[in-house]
Amino acid sequence: MNYIGEMSALATAFCWAVTSYAFTNITRKIGALQVNIDRIILASVMLFLIILFFNINLNLNFNQVSNLIISAILGLVCGDSFLFKSFQLIGARLGIIIMALVPVLSTILAFFFLNEIISLLGMIGMVVTITGIVIVVLETKQRDENNFSLNSKGIFYGMIGALGQASGLIFAKFAFQAGELNGFTASFIRLFSASAILLPLVVIFRRYKNPYRLYSENVSSIKVMLIVTIFGPVLGITLSLVAIEYAKVGIASTLMATMPIIMLPISKFYFKEELGWKAIPGTIIAVAGTAIIFLR
Repeated sequence: MNYIGEMSALATAFCWAVTSYAFTNITRKIGALQVNIDRIILASVMLFLIILFFNINLNLNFNQVSNLIISAILGLVCGDSFLFKSFQLIGARLGIIIMALVPVLSTILAFFFLNEIISLLGMIGMVVTITGIVIVVLETKQRDENNFSLNSKGIFYGMIGALGQASGLIFAKFAFQAGELNGFTASFIRLFSASAILLPLVVIFRRYKNPYRLYSENVSSIKVMLIVTIFGPVLGITLSLVAIEYAKVGIASTLMATMPIIMLPISKFYFKEELGWKAIPGTIIAVAGTAIIFLR
């Protein structure tokens, strides 16, 4: 059986796990909004060079371009912006738990707009996987997490962010259904559209600093920015689009949500962090759910 979509989704989760550590490191020096804008712009340039070097087809029809632009607005502009704001108000742990709703919302939207029906075994696998993810996230210790508490505005922003990301996946799927489309090309259109919208806004509201001056003062951040960009928007987003092209949206988004599980061995063996006892059964449950998805 062909598992290109499922494997791409897991590869996406790995890329985002790597990115999350690098992103945390660089945002303390540069700032979250600045890093997010800079990595989108840099990724657009990288993807364009990849397309030129490998002579990838850039001839898209109107439906594909329009759907990818809408996908960028919903997923990258609105979804990520509300997600970052939610993290700021309620912390990463609660924010990630709320984002576990993305697979659920994706499945519901895909059912109504794409006529995608997931088998009972697939649904069980999704529920088991999400349960394991929530257990792990609840157990994982976050720095400064005690400074955050339940905040209705933060939860609302998180819900909007989850809905934005889920609906962004739906419109990206529309683009793939409208004709032949390469993942790198789709990523370039999405990221270029997002940067074309976000950059003027942050400049107008004076929230964007001169990147040359900023990174020349923080030379060590340049290497981290490259890691954030390559594993995030370049590979991560491209693989996520390949995932929804070959797999059902609900299944793909569930596997992509396993990022907290993939982060555990990185935390344990690379950063030497102590893991709580609940992380082990949570991981086992999530892996069991993933196995059910593959065996469905």
